[in-house]
Parts: sequence; structure tokens; C-alpha cells
Amino acid sequence: MKTNVMRKIKIEKVVLSVGAKADELEKGVKLLEILTNRKPAKRGAKKRIPTWGVREKLEVGAVVTIRNDIENFLKRLLVAKDNTLKKKQISENNFSFGIEEYIEIPGTEYVRELGIRGFDVTVVFKRTGRRVRLKKAKRGRIPKKQIISKEEIIKFMEEKFSINFT
Repeated sequence: MKTNVMRKIKIEKVVLSVGAKADELEKGVKLLEILTNRKPAKRGAKKRIPTWGVREKLEVGAVVTIRNDIENFLKRLLVAKDNTLKKKQISENNFSFGIEEYIEIPGTEYVRELGIRGFDVTVVFKRTGRRVRLKKAKRGRIPKKQIISKEEIIKFMEEKFSINFT
């Protein structure tokens, strides 16, 4: 029996993010640069939060997206979590987890000027045909069955990366 190519699940991207203010944000940006060899994009606050000293457009985070050689990089990150994730970390089309200390990642050495810090990882999935909804010219709608469910993500991750879900 042939499998439908349009139902096949792929990893679209892995997004690493860090949040902080001022000097701490600079350390977070440096950490993302060390881990990915790419320049992270800084993100500004969308609204004012006076109790935290945050005003609109103040830089409070940084992100970097990885789209090539995803599997090897993701395997290293998952080893830091002992290949175990929680089911509540999964959403439609993606899952996220945090790494408390970057030195837990195999092959990463401690950098004194950064200290001990962590970051968040989001893995986004897609199916063939997703571009139809995203493209600018002749944009189309895609059906609900194109959305990747929690169960499909769990099955994919167990088969491909041998991840345990609790």
C-alpha cells in the first residue's frame, strides 16, 4: 500500500529564543550566536509593563531560526533533556521545551563571560502544501486535516528521534 505524500510530516524549522533586558539580553544573544553560528534577531516589547520596567519597543528578547541540518542540531538539544518531553509541551503543528543550562548540550563548553543561562526551543512541523496558505500570489486555503495533531507529533518524534513522552 502506498502512503500519501501529502500526509507526510516534516520538521520545518527549529527556533531558539532567549528573553531578558539590557546586559542580560546581550549575554543571551552571544549564547545564541555561539550555539548556532548565526546572528540572532532582537525583539522589542509590544506593550508597556511598568512593574517589570518594560516600555514599548524596548528590546526584551532575541530569536534565531534554523532551517538546514535540523536533525543533528535537534538531536543534540534533545540529549540535554535526556530524550524525555512532557505531552503538555506539544501544541498543534509544534512543540516547545526549555534548556536550563546551555552546558548540558553535548559539545558545548562553559563560557565564563556568559555564566549559566538557558533558552527556549520551539520545533515547528509542516506538511507538503503548507505554502499554499502562506504565499502572496494566488493564496489558497488549506483544510483542517492539514494541521498536525499532538498524537501525530508524538508518533513522529518516537519513531525518528526515540523520544519518551510522559
